[in-house]
Amino acid sequence: MATRLRKTRKFRGSRTHGWGQIGQHRASGHKGGLGKSGLHKHLYSTLLKFDPDHFGHDSTHPPHPNIIKKWASVRDLDDIFAKHGKLEGNRKLIDLTSLGYDKLLGGGQVKNAYLVKVEQYTASAEDKIKKVGGEVLVVE
Repeated sequence: MATRLRKTRKFRGSRTHGWGQIGQHRASGHKGGLGKSGLHKHLYSTLLKFDPDHFGHDSTHPPHPNIIKKWASVRDLDDIFAKHGKLEGNRKLIDLTSLGYDKLLGGGQVKNAYLVKVEQYTASAEDKIKKVGGEVLVVE
């Protein structure tokens, strides 16, 4: 609105600018409350128009999109080989990916040298397998 058309220009010298006696049209009561008050009641239509997503919450977003659902430790490799292992030439092969494991962790010790196929592994798991003469292959 142009300044020349505003009520304050028309009412220069007037104390109340047409809002009656002392203090009217000034306090928070004339706005329907301070801040965000009244959004569930008399200001609900304002809420729907200007801030429809005010109430409720956003769904959670996982901080890490790569979720490891199943893992095995180095200590489990002897048992896994006894049940599901294969021999490739003279090497003992364990394919953890085909068994549904996502990651190999470095807990415990391993006795035999294995050729392990897995998507992800920790540095300690790789060190322990290489120490006994084994190898870790990354499957993607």
